[in-house]
Amino acid sequence: MSRSREISRRSKIAITAGVALALFGTGIGVAAAGGESAAPTVDCPTVGDKLAAVPASAQAEVSRNLALLNTQIEEANRRLVTSQGEGGANFVQNAILGPLKDKRAATIDRIAISIGRKGTRPQGLETLATCTLATGGGGGAAEEPEAPAGEPPAEQPPAEEPPAEEEPPAGDVGTITCPDVASQLPAVPAGARAEVDRNLAQLETQIAEANARLVSTVGQGGPNFVQNAILGPLEDKRFAAINRIATAIGRINARPVGLDALAPCTVS
Repeated sequence: MSRSREISRRSKIAITAGVALALFGTGIGVAAAGGESAAPTVDCPTVGDKLAAVPASAQAEVSRNLALLNTQIEEANRRLVTSQGEGGANFVQNAILGPLKDKRAATIDRIAISIGRKGTRPQGLETLATCTLATGGGGGAAEEPEAPAGEPPAEQPPAEEPPAEEEPPAGDVGTITCPDVASQLPAVPAGARAEVDRNLAQLETQIAEANARLVSTVGQGGPNFVQNAILGPLEDKRFAAINRIATAIGRINARPVGLDALAPCTVS
C-alpha cells in the first residue's frame, strides 16, 4: 500500500514539473516576441536648406543631386533591414554608414561645383556627408528640401549678332590637358591599391572620351561650348574619381588633402 502511495506521489511531481516547464517555455516565447525591436534607420543632415540662392542655370542639376541624396538614404535603410544580425560590431559602420558617407560626399561636391560655376561656391557642405544611426525607427527619412532659387537674370536687350567665327582647320582642334593625379598621391596602402588603380585608370578614360568629344564637335555651339559641354562635365567626373581615391586611402591611412585642385583641365 505504501508502494502505491509512493508511485502516486511521484506521478504528481512529474505532472507538476511538466506543467511548469510548459508555462516557462510559453513565457520565453512571449518575451522573445515582445522583445523584437524595429530596425534602426540612418539619420543624415539635410542639405537643401543649407544652400544659399541657387542660380537658375544650376537649379536642375542641384535638384537632381538633392533627390539622389534621398535615394541614397532609402537604399541604406533597406540595407539595414535586410542585413540585421550580419557581421560583427563594426558591420553597420563599415558596410553601410561608411559607403553612404562616400556617396553623399561625392553628391554634395557636385552640388557645390554646379553652384560655383555661376555663383559663389558654397563652403563647408562636406560636413553634411556623415550620417549616424537612429534607433527606434526615427530620423533619416526626411525628404531633402528644395534648393532656394536665385533671382532670375535681368532681361537684357538683344545683343548684336557677333561675326561668324572661322572653323578651325581639321587636325588643329587642340588637346585636353589635365594635371597628373598619380604623382601627387602619398604612399598608397596595399589595402587601397586596387581601388586607387581602378580610379586612376578611369581618369585616363575620361580624358580620352573628352578628347574624342572635342574632335567630334568641332564647329558646334558658341564661344563657351567647349567649357560648358566638355571641360565642365569632365571636371565633375574627375572630381568624383579623385574623391574616391582620397576616400580609399583615408580608410587606412591619413586622407590626402588638396587633390580636388587637380580636377580642372584645359585645352592646349
